[in-house]
Amino acid sequence: MFADRGLRGSELEEKINITNEVYLKSGLAIIQKIPTPITPIEIDKETRHITLAYFDKKSTVEYIGAVQSIPICFDAKETANKSLPLQNIHPHQVEFMEKFMQQDGVSFLLVHFTEFDEYYFLPFEVLKKYVDGASKGGRKSIPYSAFEKKYQIKNEKGYICHYLEALNIYITGK
Repeated sequence: MFADRGLRGSELEEKINITNEVYLKSGLAIIQKIPTPITPIEIDKETRHITLAYFDKKSTVEYIGAVQSIPICFDAKETANKSLPLQNIHPHQVEFMEKFMQQDGVSFLLVHFTEFDEYYFLPFEVLKKYVDGASKGGRKSIPYSAFEKKYQIKNEKGYICHYLEALNIYITGK
């Protein structure tokens, strides 16, 4: 849908942002989008918009917060393929998510398969398994078949991307 590489995932992020606002208003969770740190190079003096900038440093994940006292962090990924290319997930993100888990937080990805128009919660453990396998010469993507139907995210109960249902299934095992 978005031709510009810089806009990939924008629709998914917008759905997540709207859902997060509803979660906040409902008292279910407080989740914030983490801005990517940039240094402006050129600013249009009339509009005061940044027209040229560079990234200061590698960011961690896109979202961080708490759900009913449980710390969570996650990244949103979108793919037009029948698998999620691991090149879309950066080593520093995996490292941050792993350290977050070591502090008793929950790390995961929210993935949109545009071909099927399906959204999934992917637990960090599954991501890590594929990342580790790829580092040993294995598969360089996570196949669609690795995404469990029980973690499919439905647009229900007035939420555009109601991922807390899948998170609850993951945490409770039910």
